[in-house]
Amino acid sequence: MERVRFIIFCLICQLSPLSQAVELIAHPSVPVDTLSATAARNIFTMRTLYWPSGRPIKVFVLSDENALHQQFSKTSLHVFPYKLRRIWDRNIYSGTGEAPITVDSEEEMLKAISSSPGAIGYANKGNDNVRIIKID
Repeated sequence: MERVRFIIFCLICQLSPLSQAVELIAHPSVPVDTLSATAARNIFTMRTLYWPSGRPIKVFVLSDENALHQQFSKTSLHVFPYKLRRIWDRNIYSGTGEAPITVDSEEEMLKAISSSPGAIGYANKGNDNVRIIKID
């Protein structure tokens, strides 16, 4: 009986949307195919503001409470979401920078990134209108 419960638990975990890998996505004009975890973290903490081509980086994120945002922060950036929020708030209130643009859904994220040159964000799955960037 315990074995059956364990098998069912494993199947449910595999079917969970959180078990899918989060993809880093960008506008097709972004001249990058791979980023190190450090480079991705620097972009999402607003330390890196320009692509190598000189184009400004426009960062899009989901809300802090969103499960996909939490998964991306922890697994791809290796930062807790509350620490990202703290960094963004410090940038805003000190007048030294801005926070990323928050979108309401994954669909809105895909639409915003595909229509904003220099944009970067994340999704469970990209589409033909965005570039997938690998994180090393």
